[in-house]
Amino acid sequence: MERYTKPAVLLHWLIAVLIIAAFTLGLTMVNIPGLTPTKLKYFSWHKWLGVTVLAVACVRLLWRLTHAAPAYPLRMPVWQQKAAHGLHGLLYVLMFAIPVSGYLYSLSAGVPVVYLGLFPLPVFMAPNPELKPLLKFAHYWLNMTLLALVCLHVLAALKHHFIDRDGIFKRMLP
Repeated sequence: MERYTKPAVLLHWLIAVLIIAAFTLGLTMVNIPGLTPTKLKYFSWHKWLGVTVLAVACVRLLWRLTHAAPAYPLRMPVWQQKAAHGLHGLLYVLMFAIPVSGYLYSLSAGVPVVYLGLFPLPVFMAPNPELKPLLKFAHYWLNMTLLALVCLHVLAALKHHFIDRDGIFKRMLP
């Protein structure tokens, strides 16, 4: 079975770790009552992770567009191939949509994003109290959708490893 390239494997696992960290930090920070220094610090870190996810997603997409994925096993049903292709497409869309929605949400709240506390990102919209709840809603539900799709992705990988034993899972292991 043909494996993914080393850069593809590195980008896959790097973005997985970054997304898990951003998601976990996001859940943690919103459950801290009030406006504390710790909560503000976590918000900054969450934003920095989001910007990093977006940057790594750009690199990952460029790599993927210039390097074909290994072919699926011949015995894998066509419907499963199409489902996997569709799921991967949705995951890519969410890797971009979630950080962008968070960035827009932050701007609509009047809070600029300063990456790593050093590099201010462009502020191209004024605070917008009407748009803020819509962007918050979108950011939350895009994240919940990503959570569901990542669970499906992991379950499918485990199915291929333990039930089908077709080598699909091993193609992406470091």
